[in-house]
This record gives sequence, structure tokens and C-alpha cells, in this order.
Amino acid sequence: MEQSLFVYNTLTRKKEKFAALNPPHVGMYVCGPTVYSDVHLGNSRTYISFDLIFRYLTHLGYKVRYVRNITDAGHLEGDAGDQGEDKISKKAKLAQLEPMEIVQKYTIGFHDVMQIFNVLPPSIEPTATGHIIEQIELVKLILERGYAYEINGSVYFDVEKYNQTQDYGILNRRNLEDLINNTRDLGGQDEKRGKLDFALWIKAKPEHLMKWPSPWSVGFPAWHLECSAMSNKYLGQHFDIHGGGIDLMPTHHTNEIAQNVAACDKNPANYWVHANMLTVNGQKMSKSLGNSFLPYELFTGQNSILSKGYSPMTVRFFILQAHYRSTLDFGNEAMEASEKGFKRLMNSFTLMDSLQASGSTDVEIAPLLQRCYDAMNDDFNSPVLIAELFEASRIINTVYDSKMKIDAKNLELLKQLMNDFILDILGLKNEQAANDDLPKVLDMIVELRNGAKVNRDYATSDKIRDGLQQIGFQLKDGKEGTTWSKI
Repeated sequence: MEQSLFVYNTLTRKKEKFAALNPPHVGMYVCGPTVYSDVHLGNSRTYISFDLIFRYLTHLGYKVRYVRNITDAGHLEGDAGDQGEDKISKKAKLAQLEPMEIVQKYTIGFHDVMQIFNVLPPSIEPTATGHIIEQIELVKLILERGYAYEINGSVYFDVEKYNQTQDYGILNRRNLEDLINNTRDLGGQDEKRGKLDFALWIKAKPEHLMKWPSPWSVGFPAWHLECSAMSNKYLGQHFDIHGGGIDLMPTHHTNEIAQNVAACDKNPANYWVHANMLTVNGQKMSKSLGNSFLPYELFTGQNSILSKGYSPMTVRFFILQAHYRSTLDFGNEAMEASEKGFKRLMNSFTLMDSLQASGSTDVEIAPLLQRCYDAMNDDFNSPVLIAELFEASRIINTVYDSKMKIDAKNLELLKQLMNDFILDILGLKNEQAANDDLPKVLDMIVELRNGAKVNRDYATSDKIRDGLQQIGFQLKDGKEGTTWSKI
């Protein structure tokens, strides 16, 4: 069935019909992590959100080139990313390691967490240090076009000159005067012409660990420049989707647009897409507030916020139960509700294969399938999709209990719906089937219980059922026999 997808564009502040620049090809760039520490849950939410978008575009038949970078140099500690000490170099000094040891450790850690959350790898994962030449060439071009200047070996973007012919605040909706008045004076500002000017290339101090030769100085590229250079190289000067966390919109993405327009007169992306933040009991998740934690602390329950640990797929389900543009609040009640909901959904998914088709049907699945697509076509509305999947779950349970008939055509459509939307699009995995030996063991226990029932040994039969329930498995006696599921 043909689908019309609508995407909320931060640039225009409205939903727009998605039209690929070069169908069926789609170019999507998402700002990846700065690999100086473990990826936390708020970061994970962003990448799970864009994994959903990547999966759905692919499902619709688009050939998506998904570029998600690794920032392994040039991201400094200041709010704008170009003041203070390099985050990776600072960590390397503290640990008495080479910077690339820090990069390697946390890049591997990032990949491990993404794999645990069943986040698909991007098509290309470029690193900043692997594209120094491209960044130098981009700085040259911006200088040639008169939108940057060099002072003492560093190169800065001239925001006020750019704003004479362009709208610097086109993405963040702020006018230049307000931005200037609200900008704090930072160290190193003295050599800049304007308060809002940002670095493109930074001259390295003698003690700086990661530096490269350039026409201006031995130094390093600035954070904003890196993404512009890498998106240009792999997706071209103008591509379909640029994404990232909402915190990147006011400065990082605003500066990316300015760099690209200054270099080639083009806003880099047609659609700017931003995932919202994660909060904890109503407060923004942050290290300074002491309420942030790592995915592994969430899985094991070794944290000060939650009463127990939760599985990776429960966490992914929890994240997808909120729209990617909504603030998502994290807490015990929300996680417990998600755990119950996820188990209920996957229990019915497990039952689905045991359903038997009949010659007639009491239900038509096509309208439900269309509603699932309608949800995703409305700016990737995963919470509405999940509500429709619970309706599919209800149908499965009702058919299993022989209270509803379903014919072969609708049964096949129901299985397609559940497989496509739960596994392929939402990216959820059936964790109760993760251990290959467990189903065989449980099936054998069910057979032993069935034997006890045949022999009228109801005490043993009940003991087996109650014992399994105590360790988290539920038996369900139906017309076609007994099945088990995880509670």
C-alpha cells in the first residue's frame, strides 16, 4: 500500500510531506557521540529514535545512506564546543593514556551499548580525525568567500558579516541582537571580532596532544566544522535529513547551517529532525544533578533511582512509548508499566504461531494494518503505533482462547503486521526466546505436567504450574494444548 510520510521539520516548525531529493535514495546525517566517556541513557534515547526513523524509511523501500559520525577530536569543554580543553585530551591526561586509547575504549563501549539496544549500525561511521584534509579544505573555501578570518593561527567564522545577507538564527529562531546580548564573555574571546564568532580551526597550545599542520598553524579543527565536512563528503552539499538531540539545535546545528551556506549557498538538509531529552522524575538528566546513569547500571539495577534492573528491550520499549519529540520522564512507575506492557505484547507475539485459521473470520486485519502505517506516517508516531499493536495483541489472545475466528488470509496479514512493526520497525526482540535451550527445557516440563494430568495426579500438576509461576513463567491451557510464556 502506498504511504505518504509526514515529518516535523525544526527549520519550519511544522510537519511537511516527506519528498526525497533523489528517490528512492535518502541521505541522513545524525551527529554521533564524542567518545570521551560512557554513553548515557539520554544519548541512547537519541540513537534509538533515529534507529526507528532509519528502520521505517528502509521499510518503506528507501535506500538510506545513514551517516553517523564519531567525534574523536576538537570538541572542547565550553558550551559552544570551541572553548576550554579538548574533552578527549583531558581524559587522556587524567588516565595517563594516549588520546586514541580513550577513543578506542569509548567507541567500543558505544558500539556495545547500541548492539544491546538492537540499534542498527549506520551505513557510514566517519571519524573527525579521519577527515582533517576535508576540514582544512572547507575552511579555505569559507575564507575565500569572505565569511571567516584568521588571527594568530586560528580561523573564526564571522557571524555578523554572514548575517548581513543570511539569517544566522533561521534554525533557532533567535535574532542576532538577542543572541549577542545573551552571550557570556569567554576566555579567548579577545581575538575574535564578534561575540558570536565561532572557531573553524584552532591553533594548538604546546601542551595540546592532538594537532595537525594546516596553512594557518599546527592546530585542530573545531567541533562544528567536523560535521559539515563529513556530511558534505558522504551526502553532498544538500541532502534529505539532518538529525541529533534537541540540545544541538541552538548552537551546533545553527553553526553547521551557517558554514554550509557560507561555503556553497545551501542549507545542508531539507528536514532538520531533533529528538527530545530524557528527564528523571521531572528533572533534566545530568551528571551535575547526580541523576544520570549508564545503561549497564539500568540493566543491573545498581543505581540510586530505580528499585530494580530492567532488560534492554524493556528500556527500548519504554523509550519508544513516547514520541521522539516529547520529553520522556524516567522513574520507577514508568519503567514498571513499560515492563508489564512489553511482556504482554511479546507474550501474544509468542502465541501467534500457535493460532489456527478457520474457514470464516470475525475480524478484518487490513484496517488495523493501515492504522499502524498511519501512526508511523504521522512523524514516526511510535506511541500510537504501540497502542494499535496492543489491539493486535488483543485479537491474538481472543483467537487463541477460541472466542474469535480468523481465516487464513487475515491470519497471514496479522502475522505480517506483528513481524513488520514489532521486529523490523520498532526493533524489539523477543527476549524470552534469547536462550536457545530454555524453550526445550520448558517444553519438557510442560510434557511432564501433561503426563501428571493424564494420570490424574493433580497435586503434581499444580505444583509444576505454581513453581513455574514463582520463577516468572505462566502456563496457559487452551484448546490446542498448553503453552508457556514469561510473566
